[in-house]
Amino acid sequence: MIRILVVDDEPQILRALRINLRARGYDVDVAATGAAALRAAAGHPPELVVLDLGLPDLDGVEVIRGLRGWTSVPIIVLSGRAGSADKVAALDAGADDYVTKPFGVDELLARIRAVTRRLAVPAEAGVPGGSTARIGRHMIDLADRTVLRDDGVEVRLTPTQWAVLERLLRNPGKLISQRQLLHEVWGPEYQNETNYLRQYLAQLRRKLEDDPARPRHLITEPGMGYRYRP
Repeated sequence: MIRILVVDDEPQILRALRINLRARGYDVDVAATGAAALRAAAGHPPELVVLDLGLPDLDGVEVIRGLRGWTSVPIIVLSGRAGSADKVAALDAGADDYVTKPFGVDELLARIRAVTRRLAVPAEAGVPGGSTARIGRHMIDLADRTVLRDDGVEVRLTPTQWAVLERLLRNPGKLISQRQLLHEVWGPEYQNETNYLRQYLAQLRRKLEDDPARPRHLITEPGMGYRYRP
């Protein structure tokens, strides 16, 4: 049974999520403050954290940083802060996804299922534990740096295209912020050059997606970042 820690200072949200998650077979712990969340995570390590940013004692971003100091547990932010700066700050601190309040329970449950599916995938099934992944008709091998279409045609990628693609493929389903991608691929002095990412993602979609105008795998989350959807 997957253990989920839900952190929110609104009692009705804690109650609703505890009922809904337990009804779907999850083991649920709850906390109403950042300090209580950190204690709960240390005492009974969860396999997933659902975290509000607006806590009464600690900012949620501080809680993310506190967790990331010792665990890689997936973190889904659940927050009323809709500004892109807040989303980027949470993602850069180490959050895996971001859901804005007011939210639909079905949407949150879908995000949780997506994360828990990644937890259940065996390492040998593909990236991140291995080196291969599939995008549409293309088999990608990160170890050999090859992209082979199903009809046997090899698709060439530039070194920078490989760098962007690899960071997405090694984090399947995870939302990676624009700032993080720019920092890791181009360097800290390029963190505001979001046009670079738009251009390179467009290039990758043209080479890899069956329908570049309606991508199924290389997804843009407007104002936040990008994710690879297996």
